[in-house]
Amino acid sequence: MSAQKRIMIIEDEPDLAEVLRDYLAQAGMAVDILWDGTHAVERVLAAQPDLVVLDIMLPGKDGLTICRELRAKSDVPIIMETARVEEIDRLLGLELGADDYLCKPFSPRELVARIKAILRRAAPAQDADTPEDGLVMDPESWRATLSSKPLDLTKREFQILHTLHKRPGRVFSRAQLLEMAFPDDSDVFDRTIDSHIKNIRLKVKALEPAVELIRSVYGVGYAYGA
Repeated sequence: MSAQKRIMIIEDEPDLAEVLRDYLAQAGMAVDILWDGTHAVERVLAAQPDLVVLDIMLPGKDGLTICRELRAKSDVPIIMETARVEEIDRLLGLELGADDYLCKPFSPRELVARIKAILRRAAPAQDADTPEDGLVMDPESWRATLSSKPLDLTKREFQILHTLHKRPGRVFSRAQLLEMAFPDDSDVFDRTIDSHIKNIRLKVKALEPAVELIRSVYGVGYAYGA
């Protein structure tokens, strides 16, 4: 990342916000902090940060509302924070459009790593025909290649990987993958998603042992990319 990236943190816990600011500054990023949600949407749209870290529980206007309003007007990447791991399933079900979720308490280093990964994926590719991870998918021919080598996927495996590939970094629950990858296929069940993911990983590993295309999010589901 050559140009300095600007991150906006919307967080009402001053100690946490300051720690995150320090870690992000050490990573070479500029940081703005909002302490409540009252004018958060307007501030984000005016400042146009490269990414927003958004807490759910905020005074003035809650994070769910802010995320919905931002998504109606902006594609800025959003990482949402929640204090309860079980709430992540509900958030995913709401289709808020956030790019990632973190459950408190979390490591500031993990947040920095997640931010860097999302910013890398959001950056314009230098060569659109040669993606960084080497994966090319053609939904018209149902063909996929990895590092120019054929990736032999079944139709269902292709549908799952293509669904994840279209929204890199976004975490999908099994139920969401079922709905989006197999809208007309009633014979697929949520736990079969795990089997398909396992098969995809094995096929990827056979071609490129060091490449990990799909990330597991414990208790939630799967995302494409680091």
